[in-house]
Amino acid sequence: MSARFVYWMNVSLDLFIERKAKEHTDLGGPEWVSIDEQLHREFNARARAMSMLVEGRIVYEMMDPFWPDARADASLPDYLREYGEIWTDIPKVLVSRTRTTAEHNTTIIGGDDAIAQLAELREESDGDIGVGGAALATQLLAADLIDEFLLFTHPVLLGAGRPPFDSLDREPVFLDLLEQKSFDNGVTMHRYAVRGAIS
Repeated sequence: MSARFVYWMNVSLDLFIERKAKEHTDLGGPEWVSIDEQLHREFNARARAMSMLVEGRIVYEMMDPFWPDARADASLPDYLREYGEIWTDIPKVLVSRTRTTAEHNTTIIGGDDAIAQLAELREESDGDIGVGGAALATQLLAADLIDEFLLFTHPVLLGAGRPPFDSLDREPVFLDLLEQKSFDNGVTMHRYAVRGAIS
């Protein structure tokens, strides 16, 4: 039984993930992303159900050290402290050519064969593995290694920016809708399976 790679991303209604470069690295994230308690508790539940996370360097460095520090920050609400515990404790793989060390239950994969190493990891693992990072997801999709998409669509039009993938120089990828959900703040969640992928 192989694991499944699930690309999880917040997107605008016109399907951009950033309006300007690296805006997700700002504390609190971009202003157009609308994350309230109800939505964050959904994030917590989805993250807790993952067996592992695979993240590119930019995403990883956005999460660390904020979430490990959040665990014991009494000024934060309980659902943020909870997510800090989930992210810190879950096994993680950091895909990076430049980082050589990482903490918080994290191993590092790098080099020209990183995608081949991830393919092997997927084959040897179980459960759902969350994927974070557009560059990483682009490479995994090109290698036919993405199994699901978990998209949280925010009620905003950005007009321009970075799409969820850097390029899609390939045949169309057909998807099957598995689940959808609406939240009080106007965000909608859609979970899709790549047709023919691991079920």
